[in-house]
Amino acid sequence: MRISDVTRHVLPVALLCLLALGAVAFPAYAGDAVYPVKGMVTVIDLGAKSCVPCRMMAPILSELKVDYKGRADVVFIDVWENPDQSEAYGIRVIPTQIFYDKSGAEVYRHEGFMDKDSIRRMLDVLLKG
Repeated sequence: MRISDVTRHVLPVALLCLLALGAVAFPAYAGDAVYPVKGMVTVIDLGAKSCVPCRMMAPILSELKVDYKGRADVVFIDVWENPDQSEAYGIRVIPTQIFYDKSGAEVYRHEGFMDKDSIRRMLDVLLKG
């Protein structure tokens, strides 16, 4: 088996197994917290813990939360557990990622799975600006 076969076939299955076992944790959402965080670049991922693309993003969000600690806030909100948030953020599809600049203005919205490099690029642009 070639490396490309492993990445194409084995890794997605392994990730789905980990997700099914609950081995991947989502960054916590505090229901009373206010987002976006004033004075800090913020990305909010709105999804559900039982949504497959959302669960695929969980390890990405957890890693980015650590990597950007103190510079940008990375937040996950489960809209099935917090249905009022769906309406509050105008969500039509999950997952949806919303990026805010330091002033709290929404600057970009993406619907569907978003890979780590794309999120990182957007955060880096907002941190420079």
